[in-house]
Amino acid sequence: MTTKLNKKICLLGDFSVGKTSLVHRFIYNEPFEDEYASPMAGVKVNRKTIVMPHKNDVVELTLFFWDLAGNEDFSQLWHSYVHGAVGAALVCDLTRPETLNNLIKYAADLRQTNPTAKFILAANKSDLTDEYRLTPTKLKEISTELDAPYYLTSAKTGNEVEVFFRHLGRLLLP
Repeated sequence: MTTKLNKKICLLGDFSVGKTSLVHRFIYNEPFEDEYASPMAGVKVNRKTIVMPHKNDVVELTLFFWDLAGNEDFSQLWHSYVHGAVGAALVCDLTRPETLNNLIKYAADLRQTNPTAKFILAANKSDLTDEYRLTPTKLKEISTELDAPYYLTSAKTGNEVEVFFRHLGRLLLP
């Protein structure tokens, strides 16, 4: 027997941390574009269905990824954006430490709307090893505070992207 589930996921993180690139790598396995084109303002929704074993069943899990593009000031759209979200991919940039600290506020804001939301953290741009400014200790500290496992991801190389999103999917299963 196969169970079918749909789950809404929000992508949360500062401008240019790689939220959209991570989702595109996961869904379409598109090559990373070094040239960043500023997106138009609005919400972009992408989806991907993954099949995974769960308990004594097989689950066909459709993840709907909500990406608020072109405007990091969520105040006007926040409630509509997070309404119905059961989880979030929290994304920071390993070369910009402030992007990790800002995830605390994004997570707290989502938890006000959905106290049971599940989180997973992507420390993105792992391919830029010479430019890291975040330490494993700081990542672990924030990961623990948010109750969110973390992965060192790279939208450019694809490193850990599939594992990251599949782990998020498992967190959302009943």
